[in-house]
Amino acid sequence: MLPFKLVYHPGYDLNLGEHVFPARKYRLIHDQLLDEGFAEPIDFVEPQPAADEDILRVHEPGWVQRLKTGTLTPQEILRLEIPYSKLMVEAFWLATGGTLLAARNALGDRIGFNIGGGFHHAFPGHGEGFCAIHDVAVAIRALQHERLIERALVVDCDVHHGNGTAAIFAGDRSVLTLSMHQFHNYPTEKPPSVIDIHLRDGVSDGEYLDRLRGALKVAMSFAPHMIFYLAGADPYNEDQLGGLSLTMEGLKQRDRVVFETGLASSVPIAVTLAGGYARNTQDTVVIHCNTAKAAREALVQ
Repeated sequence: MLPFKLVYHPGYDLNLGEHVFPARKYRLIHDQLLDEGFAEPIDFVEPQPAADEDILRVHEPGWVQRLKTGTLTPQEILRLEIPYSKLMVEAFWLATGGTLLAARNALGDRIGFNIGGGFHHAFPGHGEGFCAIHDVAVAIRALQHERLIERALVVDCDVHHGNGTAAIFAGDRSVLTLSMHQFHNYPTEKPPSVIDIHLRDGVSDGEYLDRLRGALKVAMSFAPHMIFYLAGADPYNEDQLGGLSLTMEGLKQRDRVVFETGLASSVPIAVTLAGGYARNTQDTVVIHCNTAKAAREALVQ
């Protein structure tokens, strides 16, 4: 039995068909963790869809209504970059409920792990870059509303800048946003995070890890009550939408650095998986599974 729960729902699949975003990865991660014997069925918990009340603390009512009723404009669907379906919308509500459940679990287990989520390109009134609902922001606002936390630190290690995160929390002193990303990549416009690490093309393990450690040292002076870690698999050197050169071992070390930094200061960590578009989808699955393994190692060492 694992020292933390793995939050997962079969409905996480966005049902995108043939698409560069392999939404089937969530099921593949679940299955591989079971097949390897890393996890048992008892280690998984299913979330409920997020309540609209929670989502509306972040998102504009009109955007939520258009998503739920299938009345997005062609321009909104084009900006979202994924086909519209009711199942897609249900998946975002489930993933958001999953991130909120993982955050609640982290308060007791020190690490909460959502096999999904990390949709950091969603804005209050629109979606973009495969992201319709900002699950991490919704979870932060819910926990703050319930006075379970006051200050949150977002550590975004997806290869793409967390533009939605930066915009949602701009000027909010209760949330420190840290985005570590490839500069010459999507999105073109990058609203400023509190800490932005703009990486040049082709950065490999050593420089990446050095800069991550330095950024975390600064960020932890914020004394957060919870870390929300977006553990993107797309800094990988074989990613179709990335231009960095991290190896699988380098990504494992990245995960360890984040987990050890948080746990050393007794700060709970809620994990979401964010992006991953390796040429071989199995590589993306392995990278995400390795994040779960790094979490266990950090807790039991």
